[in-house]
Amino acid sequence: MPARKQYWIYILTNTWNTVLYVGVTNNLVRRMYEHKSGIGSIFTNKYKTHKLVYCEVTNNIQFAIQREKQLKAGPREKKIELIKSINPAWHDLLEEGPKPL
Repeated sequence: MPARKQYWIYILTNTWNTVLYVGVTNNLVRRMYEHKSGIGSIFTNKYKTHKLVYCEVTNNIQFAIQREKQLKAGPREKKIELIKSINPAWHDLLEEGPKPL
């Protein structure tokens, strides 16, 4: 049986944890490389949001897209609560290895 596709919803921040960026991808490691290399997006390149501080994983692309939109539309405080719930020190999860929720 083939492996099920995974979709990651993630939050990035900058060095000072002052800017938040929400995204979705089917390959988290590749996408983080793109962000860190400056080919990820105009926003992440401009604001240097290269630190992965939160991520969720699902096998359902519709849920992933809906969840990304929900997080983007929600208040900053809700994003901060999510980050603190799994990463209170705001470490770069890519350096520690992302963990499915």
